[in-house]
Amino acid sequence: MAFAGRPRAPPLLWLLSGRLRAWRGLCALAMARPRCFALELRDCTLAHFALGAEGSDARPDPRLAELLGPPGRSYSLCLPAAADGDCGARVQAARVHQNLQRQLRSDPFQRCQLHRLLCYCPGSQAQGMQHGFLLRDPSDCLDTRRALLELLGRVQEAGRPHLGEFEADSQGVLWQRVWVLQESGQLQVGCARVLPTLEPPLHPVVPHLLSSVVFRDLDTARAILETCTSSIPEAQAVLDVVDKCPRQVQRGKFPVIAIEGLDATGKTTVTQAVSKSLRAVLLHSPPSCIGQWRKTFDDEPTIIKRAFYSLGNYIVASEIAKASAKSPVIVDRFWHSTATYGIATELSGGLQHLPPAHHPVYQWPGDLLKPDLVLLLTVSPEERAQRLRDRGLEQTREEAELEANSIFRQKVEVSYRRMENPGCLEVDASPSREKVLQTVLGLIRNTFQDL
Repeated sequence: MAFAGRPRAPPLLWLLSGRLRAWRGLCALAMARPRCFALELRDCTLAHFALGAEGSDARPDPRLAELLGPPGRSYSLCLPAAADGDCGARVQAARVHQNLQRQLRSDPFQRCQLHRLLCYCPGSQAQGMQHGFLLRDPSDCLDTRRALLELLGRVQEAGRPHLGEFEADSQGVLWQRVWVLQESGQLQVGCARVLPTLEPPLHPVVPHLLSSVVFRDLDTARAILETCTSSIPEAQAVLDVVDKCPRQVQRGKFPVIAIEGLDATGKTTVTQAVSKSLRAVLLHSPPSCIGQWRKTFDDEPTIIKRAFYSLGNYIVASEIAKASAKSPVIVDRFWHSTATYGIATELSGGLQHLPPAHHPVYQWPGDLLKPDLVLLLTVSPEERAQRLRDRGLEQTREEAELEANSIFRQKVEVSYRRMENPGCLEVDASPSREKVLQTVLGLIRNTFQDL
């Protein structure tokens, strides 16, 4: 469905009410903040492009022609950016994004290809960032466009995504039309050329991580969950537990050892055996007092889920403070797990797009009790997959993602290795249980001579 010259909107659409106001608003935004996009491809690389005015002879990334041009047709859906610091708007946008993803993976879109798409403004940190999707219809079916408009019509107006439609002119130049929905129908409010742009030094999401999934303090995580109390009754219950915990806690005279690792690396077996051998208290994060609501929060968007797990760390920290006054403490997962899974989930693309080593996102929160030693259990991907199959237990979405997506697993593993203050000491958990236990106990006793 290529066309001659610059694409034009059907004349009838220009008669709809509000056209001039919407057009001027979009133009003003485009002039103030140039829009760039990061599109995740099937090989987990990112293709960057911009939208701008006619005139540049340079062509964008050639890989984009296969996803944006004929013979199929592609649509972009990006959610309006939430105001910086507005927790309620960010949570609402995350919910719309999650529901939109579920809808786009079901009928009548199952024949289409779905890609992660990020709209950002270079140099503006998290401000103006929009998360969304690119939907590629290989058959260029009119029913797809109709179904998209019906889907967007069911989204409340404040959180309704912008719908972009990509086409190529007779010269093969790619363009994007932008549509909005009004009571009287859809209205085209922009038409811009797809232009090349340089890949930014850091993934555009990186500056946003410390307020979206890797919370640097209790108050930031608490603010997110507080906005959910009206829709998630369990959120208030979690906050009630948090508010009963003392803000400032001190570790006792006995050591605190956190044991981390992916699912099926043997954490449960090792932590139980080590705690028995050392006569230590065994704690878990999230702790049992809120563990009953884990499934509820696992089904929520990442920002809510990570706030729940972050607050769980602060609750278990108060338990650690009490227990470590009387005996050693073993913790089955702690802050490192919360951070690594959040980073791997939030960042599109492959390993090369992770925050660089020594980035603040890898630093332990200043207001959270810190363990004396962190051990990271590791096994080969093949061994871990076999153990998961042998367990035969129901998996969370993240566990299933670890098994199915090797890039996601590698991002979690590399993030673990980049954690600092404290860092993780790796332990090969592939040998027999007895040998792994001996190795772990040896490391602990070499570090703490009195145990």
